[in-house]
Amino acid sequence: MGKVCIECGEKLLGRSDKKYCNDYCRNAYNNKRNKDSNNLVRTVNNRLRRNYRILRTLNPDGKARITRSKLLNEGFDFECITRVYTTQKGSTYYFVYDLGYLPLENDMYMLVKKSV
Repeated sequence: MGKVCIECGEKLLGRSDKKYCNDYCRNAYNNKRNKDSNNLVRTVNNRLRRNYRILRTLNPDGKARITRSKLLNEGFDFECITRVYTTQKGSTYYFVYDLGYLPLENDMYMLVKKSV
């Protein structure tokens, strides 16, 4: 008995390590496999990407000041960050990858880019 496609069951021709008969079956199989298990991961990654794009757009030069309302109007989610950094002086920065913000007085924020 020859090998069959693990998605549709069609007989496979060609390479001995082939698992799918075509790209459609490969994509369909992987989409089914990842549908439920990665929904939370996909949602969080989408939120992080959106936050990163907002910070990058509002802070093209590496340092800027912005109001909380401007960030909220752009759709920024303050609960979705990748890390928190506290300086020796006690200032707490919140980062989405290499872009971050520091809460200031009067609902202002300092946007920063971490130098590598």
